[in-house]
Amino acid sequence: MNLLELGLELVPAERKQIISRLMQFYLYDFTRYLDLDVDRDGAYPAYPGLEAYWNSGHNKYAYLITCDNHPAGFALVDRLLRSSEGQFYMTEFFVMPKYRRSGVGTWAAHLLFDMFPGDWKVSQIRANSPARSFWHRVIGEYTNGAFEEKFNSRQGNPSQYFSTLNAGKVKK
Repeated sequence: MNLLELGLELVPAERKQIISRLMQFYLYDFTRYLDLDVDRDGAYPAYPGLEAYWNSGHNKYAYLITCDNHPAGFALVDRLLRSSEGQFYMTEFFVMPKYRRSGVGTWAAHLLFDMFPGDWKVSQIRANSPARSFWHRVIGEYTNGAFEEKFNSRQGNPSQYFSTLNAGKVKK
């Protein structure tokens, strides 16, 4: 098997359109779980709050995941301020289908956990069982199974809570 050249880069404001474009594929994926429609021009609505990742200071981070120098997905990470939920939140995480089950998502998630040491929260839509399975495996590997899962009382969506401070480091 060929080794993939993986990359994770913070997206500057002048390149933010790459996240907006990849977001269209992400939203398409979500049509399995949410009632989303395209507009008259064939586009999904803009992701609410995406602009904040470039103009809200230092609490929101948009990362591009690349594979062999091609866009392979993205991650949106929020630093939570004064939250009982933790210090960091994996707000959105997307790997294009072509790169799924290749280790790209696991590598990117583990690297992000290393980059932002502290208490994390990762959530999924309850019906999205593939995402839930992915996060159980990825977080379980990273923490040696030391995470807690709670369900939102209103929507019933699961979230995993864990600390990266006692976890092992990614093999770089």
